Amino acid sequence: MASDPHTPANLRRVAQRLLPLIDFTSLNDNDTSEVIERLCVRARTPAGNVAAVCIHAAHIPVAKRALAGSDVPIATVTNFPAGTPDVQAAAAETRAAVALGADEVDVVFPYGALIAGDRAIGLDLVKAAKAACGPKVLLKVILETGQLKTPQLIRAASEIAIAGGADFIKTSTGKTQPGASLEAAQIMLDAIAAARGQRRWVGFKASGGVRTVSEAQAYLALADKILGEGYASAANFRIGASALLDDVLICLGLGS
Repeated sequence: MASDPHTPANLRRVAQRLLPLIDFTSLNDNDTSEVIERLCVRARTPAGNVAAVCIHAAHIPVAKRALAGSDVPIATVTNFPAGTPDVQAAAAETRAAVALGADEVDVVFPYGALIAGDRAIGLDLVKAAKAACGPKVLLKVILETGQLKTPQLIRAASEIAIAGGADFIKTSTGKTQPGASLEAAQIMLDAIAAARGQRRWVGFKASGGVRTVSEAQAYLALADKILGEGYASAANFRIGASALLDDVLICLGLGS
């Protein structure tokens, strides 16, 4: 008889896996330096650090000061949240973020152009953003799968982003509905699996509405099933969230 995945012991085990996979995120227009400082303090928990903090580029200097002496990377977003097809603007914004000290950049794919039938602009934009990142900065490409809607478009966006050099493909900005879904995740993970023969593993990031350990557990299980249990490390697998850390700490007995 299979064990109940929702028992406290199982949730604690999953929470321990999840903590170092969280991109702890605050992308509100009204974020202040104080908000970002608190985010950075919370990113370093008694049970270990999150994978990264994800913030608007304007707050990178604050985060760098707050995270000094830690190994927590700083992620930011570009072409966000609209995903415009302006390749030069996306590349320039990415270069500026890298110059400010971003360790990782989450760029929004021009999903509207793909919906309209233009596959080329997405490839050009991802390539330009990757070039702007250089060899040391991770590029995550946000597909906005809830807007792409169909399996065919989600698969196409995944393949285009991977071909353009994405280090990760990511479900959603979290600014539109629906956000992350297991259906979209499966399509994206299948695309990553199919590309394995061409290059090293491409990472996967679920973002947009993943708030509890139980919800996040389903994405971990899917990645384990499709890509093997060794895949889901911070180098390859992230959950972008603001509320998930609270539930992780509760499951670990460190929150209330």
